[in-house]
Amino acid sequence: MKTPIREPEFTEPERYELQEGPFYHFQISRREFVQVVGAGVVLSVAVPSLLAQRSPQNRSTNLAQRLHIGADGVITVLTSKVEVGQGSRTQLTQAAAEELRVPVERVRFLMADTAVVPDDGGTAGSGTTPRAVPAIRRGCAAARQLLIDTAAAAFNADAKSLSVRDGQVDGLAAGQQFGYTDLASGKHSKALQREVASGVSLAEAKEWRVLGAPVPRVGANEIVTGAHRYPSDIRRPGMLYGKVLRPASYGAQLEEIDLAPAKAIVGATAIRDGDFVGFAAATSFEAELARDKAAKTAKWKAAEHPSSDELYSYLRSNASSQRSRRDIKGSPDETFKSAHKTLRESYHIAYIQHAPMEPRAAVAEWENGKLTVWTGTQQPSRVREDLARTFRLSDHDVRVIVPDTGGGFGGKHSGEVAVEAARLALAAKKPVSVRWSREDEFTWAYFRPAGVIDVTGGLDEKGALIAWEHVNFNSGASAIATPYAVPNVATEFKSCNQPLRSGSYRALASTANAFARESFMDELAAVAGVDPLEFRLRHLPNDRLRAVLVAAAERFGWKEAWKKTSSLQKTGVGLACATEKGSYVACCARIEVDDRAGRFKVLEVVEAFECGAIQNPANLTAQMEGCIIMGLGGALREEMRFKDGKMLNPKFSQYRVPRFKDVPEIETVLVNRPDLASVGAGETPIIGIAPAVANALYNAAQTRIRSLPIRDSRFRAAG
Repeated sequence: MKTPIREPEFTEPERYELQEGPFYHFQISRREFVQVVGAGVVLSVAVPSLLAQRSPQNRSTNLAQRLHIGADGVITVLTSKVEVGQGSRTQLTQAAAEELRVPVERVRFLMADTAVVPDDGGTAGSGTTPRAVPAIRRGCAAARQLLIDTAAAAFNADAKSLSVRDGQVDGLAAGQQFGYTDLASGKHSKALQREVASGVSLAEAKEWRVLGAPVPRVGANEIVTGAHRYPSDIRRPGMLYGKVLRPASYGAQLEEIDLAPAKAIVGATAIRDGDFVGFAAATSFEAELARDKAAKTAKWKAAEHPSSDELYSYLRSNASSQRSRRDIKGSPDETFKSAHKTLRESYHIAYIQHAPMEPRAAVAEWENGKLTVWTGTQQPSRVREDLARTFRLSDHDVRVIVPDTGGGFGGKHSGEVAVEAARLALAAKKPVSVRWSREDEFTWAYFRPAGVIDVTGGLDEKGALIAWEHVNFNSGASAIATPYAVPNVATEFKSCNQPLRSGSYRALASTANAFARESFMDELAAVAGVDPLEFRLRHLPNDRLRAVLVAAAERFGWKEAWKKTSSLQKTGVGLACATEKGSYVACCARIEVDDRAGRFKVLEVVEAFECGAIQNPANLTAQMEGCIIMGLGGALREEMRFKDGKMLNPKFSQYRVPRFKDVPEIETVLVNRPDLASVGAGETPIIGIAPAVANALYNAAQTRIRSLPIRDSRFRAAG
């Protein structure tokens, strides 16, 4: 019998009281949006007037929708982007401060509240840096120019001779002052009600003062001290706690259930709506008790479901009957027939989970037929649309608020937990919090797709690569194209009727395609009798990819390391390079192999990365290190196991993510290109580590393992 634990009492005023990141305290009602920052009220406007200026597809160009200026000089910038641990709040703060010409301490961000922020799109695909940052910079640069123009008109000065420094116009006559606070008061208070000029100029990278610097993470102190409130920490007056009855197995259909035992619990709500069965009560213990009582009466009709042991043959045999797209350059089929040497291999990619530290969570509240949901998602507008469609509401009657969230990695694009909380709140007529358990997250959240990849390569008499074929079953087409110079190429992606739900993951299918391609490049180099680094450089025309490969190899000391040593404890080295989303990565790894124990351990990793002009080197380094460690999880151990429609390892004690003892010595090499536009860095650094480790294992033990995770009957990761 579980011991009931009462949630703490929590009272609030009638207005919504939210925590939007570590620095904001908002009081928001449906009638007005009053933002309090520091000592001054920034702006008070009717929410409908904001909503009237925007739609789900609108990318706002109105300055008043982009930023608000406080009486105390604090400037609040608005965006639909979310912070899920990747550092976007800090990066966006730097971008705004750069163009506004104010210290970062004077900038605050209101993120991901669909009722009040402009729609910059969701947070996915490393899109914040190349798309949202320029949009925010343009808005802030336009505000800076507006400040100059307004000051010039007020004091009859030449605008071309004026500039902005620390929020004040510089270049005015002695005794004359004009700053951002003057735009928020008096006769200038409506100055921001204008469109952003299309020709506004942005500071070039060589002029950056705030961007390009290692600014500490915004809100770090609140996070490490526990003061920050995540989606799972949200409390509402009178709030209940919800639990959902999950199917007995994948594909199982509910035939019968008795909700009476659950409803017998005082204050409990139990509902069935088609396949959805949910429970709400005053405490999470009571909600779980209600669910368990009802579950004992449930009868399920099971569905046939393959096991993970037969996954790869299942994918091959369940490829879509629809004609797949095959991209061809030259005549690969004919060239393979005449090639001096031809090599064909297959690679297997397991399902893995995103494993965020914070599982899905949502709080839903209904008021006068309108719905507000606090949840952790990377797609606030998409979740709002899901809620509106489910409950037949207009978009304007649904509000989604996303507090800074405990991890996403591409795994929180969907809004199922928000819908669950809203269903229960509607039935209970009270706010309801639904927080998925770890087993819920590992079982019912979507996975990184599994896959089978067939690669074929042909060499001529001189060892040059003359033909290439890459066929991906199920895991995706991202980064499927080879960056190497091959005159005859065929690539193909085949979707499959897969056994588990899958979706976005950090770098999408790039991890799978880069693993297969870079492992195969080492195999071809061995056939050609050439150093793997030299073999790649012979076939690599892309200067940016060559640059990171050379940078990583030089810092690692590849030429010396390639001279293999032999002992009871053998060492091996491997490398890999790849490109995705306009950025470039190269990775070198050193491992140690214990032949007797059949174990290997990653000792050292050197990774070089280039993503254009670097906006925050400290955060970029953190992103690279995080990608390497996360990539090690998928490379060494992570794999979802299932049988008869049930997960066999749905908890951290059974699903091994990297521990501290698994982390090797890591060195990052930042290749800065201030002459190029900045692109995202949250994904591409993950794709090089797995093939580098697999290649190092072959170098050490002459054992080629063509699967993720990297293990077979002879070798597996130590620890």
